[in-house]
Amino acid sequence: MYIKLSDHFNFNRLLRFALPSIIMMVFTSLYSIVDGFFVSNFVGKTPFAAVNLIMPVLMILASVGFMFGAGGSALVSKTLGEGCREKAQRLFSLFIYCTAISGIVIAAVTFLFIRPLAVLLGAEGAVLDACVIYGRILLISLPLYMLQFEFQSFFITAEKPQLGLAITLICGITNMILDALFVAVFSWGLAGAAVATAISQILGGIIPVFYFSRPNSSQLRLTKAKLDGSALLKACANGSSELMSNISTSVVSILYNVQLMKYAGENGVAAYGVLMYVNMIFLGVFIGYSTGTAPIVSYHYGAKNHGELKSLLRKSLVIIGVLAVSMFLLAELSAKTLAGIFVSYDKELMAMTVRAFRIYSFSFLFSSVAVYGSSFFTALNDGLTSALISFLRTLLFQVGAVLILPIFLKIDGIWLSVVAAEMAAAALTLLFITAKRRKYCY
Repeated sequence: MYIKLSDHFNFNRLLRFALPSIIMMVFTSLYSIVDGFFVSNFVGKTPFAAVNLIMPVLMILASVGFMFGAGGSALVSKTLGEGCREKAQRLFSLFIYCTAISGIVIAAVTFLFIRPLAVLLGAEGAVLDACVIYGRILLISLPLYMLQFEFQSFFITAEKPQLGLAITLICGITNMILDALFVAVFSWGLAGAAVATAISQILGGIIPVFYFSRPNSSQLRLTKAKLDGSALLKACANGSSELMSNISTSVVSILYNVQLMKYAGENGVAAYGVLMYVNMIFLGVFIGYSTGTAPIVSYHYGAKNHGELKSLLRKSLVIIGVLAVSMFLLAELSAKTLAGIFVSYDKELMAMTVRAFRIYSFSFLFSSVAVYGSSFFTALNDGLTSALISFLRTLLFQVGAVLILPIFLKIDGIWLSVVAAEMAAAALTLLFITAKRRKYCY
């Protein structure tokens, strides 16, 4: 049955509408892990180190598309809820065109300065050369990768989440197949892995352009657009939390690695790497649900359906609560198995990773609240509150915890710092939701 943004959402309909986005985010995490697997096992540890070094920079650049997607879709959904479809299409087109132009400019500038940028990150010798090769190939596809991020949000606004999922699956499977072909069969090395990823990113950006450029059954289509500075600023403000979250995550990861080298050496860094791989999948469930339901919130907020808005919030809090407990139990029960996939060859490292995972998994009980809360306020076009939640969660709380707790608890303090930060972020998010309930009538 076709589900519209204007529908009344019970638990069943809400989960069915969000399910494609959840699968999409989990699958994206999975094929990122497969990408790393091929580079590590078929190219070598030096190229793999280069990928891990330069990839956060590329993700920060690509997250500009996520910013326009999350912030722009909130504004477009609200406009649709107000009954202004033509205006919504003009805004949608404006955001897409601006992302494409900014992507070309960002890619060109970064292409020229990728070597000194890699040097600033600490790359030298063979690692530096590998960073430049991998980075420059992916910068060619960066504008379309930014559009891929953006269209993931707009497919939901267009009431076509299944189509967004299908394109993500096409891109992910393409990446996996080409990785195996270029790296394992043809032995093209790091460049082959980069080309495989670039081709999948190009597909992810170009297929939606063709879809929305032609007459389609959704509420959105690319049309002529005029410059609207206030709308662009509003979209950037709305989506600033998503941009801040990506930037902060990269900064915090660097700090965690520094602390782990101090307290546990290379084993600590390796254990943290395993946690981050698994964390991407588990958090993908929360991010997928939040992203998948955000346009519904924006639509009913714009339509002033306050009863439906209140119902959506209550149902979502129940759903993310159930998901949080499920993720925690799954993590605790499968800690040894998941750790063994990556580090079973080293008993000491295996023991450290299992212990770290069983401590870290408590964070899943709380992280869903901040992830959903930030997305909820973005959907309400309250970019400031959304950005505050993201900033305090990823920078202030996590940085403070990882600097203080290890002083008293050594390496266990590093694993517990994530739990403490997520608890503080969840409490702050619930405080914001309570304080602003009258303003937004939920």
